[in-house]
Amino acid sequence: MEKDFIALVNQNRGLLYKVCHVYEREREYQQDLFQEIVLQLWRAYPTFRGEARVTTWMYRIALNTAISYVRQILRRPALQALTSDEALVPAWESLEDESDSVAMLKEAIQRLTNIEKALMMLYLEEKSYREIADILGITTSNVGVKLNRIKSKLEQIIKTLPS
Repeated sequence: MEKDFIALVNQNRGLLYKVCHVYEREREYQQDLFQEIVLQLWRAYPTFRGEARVTTWMYRIALNTAISYVRQILRRPALQALTSDEALVPAWESLEDESDSVAMLKEAIQRLTNIEKALMMLYLEEKSYREIADILGITTSNVGVKLNRIKSKLEQIIKTLPS
């Protein structure tokens, strides 16, 4: 059972990393969240009956864990400002090669609620409305309504971002 679980996690590592990246900006917190998701998957693995696709099951656990994790982390102490010497080291986000429009979209998505982030991430992963509904436990029509509202909200957020 342990080998099967490890293989399953390795096969779907990208899915888990994406969830972590959407819900946490700081690398160390992304790694902590990844470990927490894997732990929750391991705890739930014996009860997985295969009624849903394995990725649907993993997304559901990963998103629920991420949302709970973020709620707990909100209580963590605020980060302290860097000294002038420390500020000379570029942040890891600035090292990534991405267009301005992608950076603006990422920033806008970070301003969404946790559930809205989950919906957008699944939509950007090109999941069908049915798959999104199964993962989040809502109706297909509700997915469409929520996505339209989120798209409008993102447009408004992007308008307020500095160019």
